[in-house]
Amino acid sequence: MIKRLMDFTVALILLVSLFPILILVAVLVRVKLGGPVIFSQQRPGLNGKIFKMYKFRSMTNETDNQGQLLPDEIRLTKFGRMLRATSLDELPELINILKGDMSLVGPRPLLIEYLPLYNEEQAKRHNVRPGITGWAQVNGRNAISWPEKFELDLWYVENQSLILDFKILFMTFHKVIKKEGITADGEATTSFFKGNNLDD
Repeated sequence: MIKRLMDFTVALILLVSLFPILILVAVLVRVKLGGPVIFSQQRPGLNGKIFKMYKFRSMTNETDNQGQLLPDEIRLTKFGRMLRATSLDELPELINILKGDMSLVGPRPLLIEYLPLYNEEQAKRHNVRPGITGWAQVNGRNAISWPEKFELDLWYVENQSLILDFKILFMTFHKVIKKEGITADGEATTSFFKGNNLDD
């Protein structure tokens, strides 16, 4: 209850105080990347319940002659990389926090396609609300392997506390400033989780 109250209060304060930045980013996204400005995608949340997560668009909608989206490394522009490096693309997730879909701190909400690929332990990451940032994000973010991410997520689930949340928020600010772990080696975005028998 205390964590939820803190999440709601901080998210509301941030939305109000950052409103001019939100408007500026929205205008720049519309001009540089096109519409829609907000990218939404269904993700599994607390207890695996599906919700719609909001982010600022960071890639174009360019397609090939067959109408298929071009690879991420082509659609992710310099401006889009900047949005991701500074985590400005994540700001609309504050709305998800107000709605109760997400928390400030928790395991990142991943793709629905991953749900049948988790083993029993990995599935426990859904025992808490997903977060804008988390223990895995401040300990490597996208530069670590999937097994390492899941191990860090599960450690958080088993050891969560308000003190730990404040520590993660402080570490997140430091990581964003240093722009560490934004992408995996050789990847324009996050590598796709293929299952426990196929990933390192």
